[in-house]
Amino acid sequence: MRKQFVVIGLGRFGTSVARTISELGHDVLAIDKDETMVQAIMNDVTQAVQADARDEEVLRTLGVRNLDIAVVAMGDDLEANILITLMLKEMGIPYVIAKAQSTQHGKVLEKIGADKVIYPEKDMGIRVAHNLVTSNVMDFIELSPQYSIFEILASSHFINKSLGELDFRAVYGISVIAIKKTEDEIIIAPGANAVINHGDILVIVGNKKLLAKLPD
Repeated sequence: MRKQFVVIGLGRFGTSVARTISELGHDVLAIDKDETMVQAIMNDVTQAVQADARDEEVLRTLGVRNLDIAVVAMGDDLEANILITLMLKEMGIPYVIAKAQSTQHGKVLEKIGADKVIYPEKDMGIRVAHNLVTSNVMDFIELSPQYSIFEILASSHFINKSLGELDFRAVYGISVIAIKKTEDEIIIAPGANAVINHGDILVIVGNKKLLAKLPD
């Protein structure tokens, strides 16, 4: 389903978000007060506007209140970040995502109604660390301080063996929730008879500390 987004703040993070959403086939209104930033993304999104998003009347004139999802992507100006997030929620946008610089900043955003708070620098740091420490980790989603969902390239130790033979839960304390055979073929909730082949990507859930037990 095609959705309509507004991305406010076109630094590296905001620009990346806006371009990716557009590439995925959705409508994107990109807003920044810096004309250079707006010009740089103009051909990559549905509409790019130079404006001060702290002005509620400007947001209303642009029809922001009718959009599905808002991303408040500026991080340096905390006051503007908080004010714009509050205005967007008061205007009735169903889902507002806001970028936070710190845990304290994130708590403020949550209190004023942000539906999701993201910490891009922290998240990227965690991803880089995981990729450096464990070479076969391709991606991960943190569920809690202890548990995460990981995507790992199947180790040579697993090739041509079934999940029943490997018994991940008993041996490693983790669960395999999906196997990506190719981009188009994914086995969801694979059974004990599912066999792991060379090049498969395993989607696993478990305690992050247990990941170190997996063979490379």
